[in-house]
Amino acid sequence: MRERTRLGATEHAPSSDFPSTGTARPLRHAWWRLMDIRIGIVPLPVHMVLALALIATAISGKLSAELSPIIALLAVCSFTCMEIGQRIPVFRSIGGPVILVTFLPSYLVFTHALPTSVVKPIVDFWKAGNFLYLFIPAIIVGSILSMDRKVLIDGFVRIFVPLGVGSLVAGVVGTAVGTMLGMDVFHTVFFVVIPVMSGGLGEGVIPLTLGYSEVLHQPAGELLAQALPAVMLGNVSAIVFSGVLNAIGKRYPSLTGNGQLMRSGNDGLPQAAKSTAPIDVTDIAAAGMIAVCLYFVGTLAQNTLGLPGPVLMLVLAVAAKAFFVFSPRLEQGSGVVYKFFATAVTYPLLFAIGVVITPWQKIIASFNVPTLVTIVATVATLMATAFVIGRRMNMYPIDAAIVVGTHSGMGGTGDVAILTSANRMRLMPFAQIATRIGGAITITLSLIVLAKIV
Repeated sequence: MRERTRLGATEHAPSSDFPSTGTARPLRHAWWRLMDIRIGIVPLPVHMVLALALIATAISGKLSAELSPIIALLAVCSFTCMEIGQRIPVFRSIGGPVILVTFLPSYLVFTHALPTSVVKPIVDFWKAGNFLYLFIPAIIVGSILSMDRKVLIDGFVRIFVPLGVGSLVAGVVGTAVGTMLGMDVFHTVFFVVIPVMSGGLGEGVIPLTLGYSEVLHQPAGELLAQALPAVMLGNVSAIVFSGVLNAIGKRYPSLTGNGQLMRSGNDGLPQAAKSTAPIDVTDIAAAGMIAVCLYFVGTLAQNTLGLPGPVLMLVLAVAAKAFFVFSPRLEQGSGVVYKFFATAVTYPLLFAIGVVITPWQKIIASFNVPTLVTIVATVATLMATAFVIGRRMNMYPIDAAIVVGTHSGMGGTGDVAILTSANRMRLMPFAQIATRIGGAITITLSLIVLAKIV
């Protein structure tokens, strides 16, 4: 099969299904070659038609928050930004596509370059659909069930070591850098270093600052405003460093598993029990329902028992994999679900995140030299320590560093952005451990220490 370079994918020479003569065949083949040029996943002619239709609809003020127009809008906007980011030298090697897809829309909203007729449907869809909580279960459950069993179990046990050591070393280094640059020790620790590793927004810095408010007897809103920039810039730093590590991995393949955390493993499933028959659409649909079911059970536990829903969902998926709950066909179907969401949904989701929950003014407000250097030093130390520890624990050091780097992200949305910049969405289950469990431990210990010193 002949292959050609194209925008965002690989062009395959079209096959002729119908015999023809004269000029019909060359014209048809030329049209098929044009159709095989992709903007992200969208064929170029389809992308152009969609873009023109969306512009016309937005100008008329009739762009709605219904599913079909929102899919079209997010796909056209996000994959256009992605293609631009992939074509900027150097920038593309440090997570440029992800940075552009996430932060350009934030800037465009801030400057009102994106009209209200475009922003409002995205905001309404995000608030009404909460689409992130379909994406994350599909990625987590799909990647866990399709993962090598022994590697999965070993990885879950071992990842806590580089995560814990990395967090301690990063805390010490970040505090030292901040104080050397003239910042107060208390502010450096509790409003820069700890928020970076608190686990994001909704389950991280917001409950952290609510705890601060109870201890310090200050308004929670004011405390959140002080801590929020550290979360934003910590996320950006992790995106950039993950992109750099991905580039290093391409140059030194021995350092990376390209989405595999442990260096070796065998899932222990007898070969005769492995499915050799091709899966069909019902297997894929069933796997999708498994992800929805596990998410629903996790949410129910969160509402009734107070347990973090995503963490319980993750534990249930690991247990199901470890104890052979689902058949090999369903596990293969889960792999297809994972690949679909990772390929087709990630960039549109990041664009929506940039529009809805990434305030440009908060990012800019944090750009003072001491804070910026402290955050970068904290994240760099966190990931460098994980690199060294992971290598000593028979992990691929680049993958271990990227997983632990999600500890400094913006929760689930940060995990998506960081892993996408490194092209390692398969590490999402381990990233959830670093983000959710690591963040919860960081918040708990921080509030205990704060209560004792105030």
